Amino acid sequence: MVGFAVNTATQSKLNTLLIKTKKMKELILEFLANFWLLLNSIAFFILLGVLIAGVFKLLLPDAFIKKHLGEHNFMANIKAAVLGIPLPLCSCSVIPFVSALKKSGASRSAIQTFLISTPITGADSIMATYGVFGWLFTIYRVVTSVIISLLAGLLTLLFVNEEDAKNEVIDKAVATNFKPAAHIIGMPLNISVVKSEDRLNIFQKIVSYAFDDIYKDIARSLMIGVILGALIVTFMPENLAEYISANPLMNYVLVLAVSIPLYVCATASIPLGLSLLSAGFSPGAAFIFLTAGPATNTVTMSVVFKTLGKTSLIIYLSSVIIGSLIFGFFFDSFFSESLSQMMSFDGDEEDAGFIAQVSSVILLYLSLNYIFNKDAKIIKTGGCSSGGCCSSGS
Repeated sequence: MVGFAVNTATQSKLNTLLIKTKKMKELILEFLANFWLLLNSIAFFILLGVLIAGVFKLLLPDAFIKKHLGEHNFMANIKAAVLGIPLPLCSCSVIPFVSALKKSGASRSAIQTFLISTPITGADSIMATYGVFGWLFTIYRVVTSVIISLLAGLLTLLFVNEEDAKNEVIDKAVATNFKPAAHIIGMPLNISVVKSEDRLNIFQKIVSYAFDDIYKDIARSLMIGVILGALIVTFMPENLAEYISANPLMNYVLVLAVSIPLYVCATASIPLGLSLLSAGFSPGAAFIFLTAGPATNTVTMSVVFKTLGKTSLIIYLSSVIIGSLIFGFFFDSFFSESLSQMMSFDGDEEDAGFIAQVSSVILLYLSLNYIFNKDAKIIKTGGCSSGGCCSSGS
């Protein structure tokens, strides 16, 4: 009888272990499926977007941008907002460019506008946003980023004195006191206009800038974003989703609390935003994350404080936080139903087309190659030619 009791207890433990092992296996498979679904939803549009961004990066010289941001009026802010839309600079890679703008005499208000408009959008991010969320959300994201950035620029124009000596910070101080700048992702656009003799190599240069420079800079953060997105979808408790959907304000507070200090570039924020929607957060909350996440993080806030001053930092944060909350609420009130009709993430992985699957394989290969081999390049010449990308320092 004692032996029978021992065997029964052992069998019970084995059954419990088998059940736990089976559940763990199911969770791992579900995570991998969610990871692949997220990758399928963005891969093609990211590949296309970085190619378009490569064209912009190749053709827009520094002098052209600096010339239009040097005026001390609201027109310079409008130019900064418009020029910031297509440029492939995230919230950290924009920092060395802003430092160059400051040194070239650009106004604080134009720099403030540029600092907000540029990281939220970008040609690669716009294409990925369209592929995942549809044209309505994409247009809304671009237009509202311009409005928020212009608001920040206008407030800076009104309340920050350009001649205030206390706010003047030389470029050397940023380079020496702000340690993360030595490892910033991305480089300023030190690219000259394509000359006629270079036209035969233009495709090679575009590919090099697009992947060996632009995508290489965001590969790590993008993969982290996809992994975190898959984890959120896989492990988000159902009762939490029900609670969140019943408390709209909680949507905004939770997302804002996470997005402000978190470093995430505009493109890498997309899989996370999609996973938030799938986990039960409202479209407006996803919009807040996609706006506040790329525009704010501890690194950017430190540089704004050192470069533009305390008043500019207050204006910067206030504009992003209040603007994203207002426009997030506005989106939930008027456009959330339209967005829900465009979402396709919940579909079966077999629904992904051939192009999406191939794009995912290419994107995953490029990401792993760039992450684990800092010297990896598709094209052996061009890209990061002006002094090495910050990803090489990581």
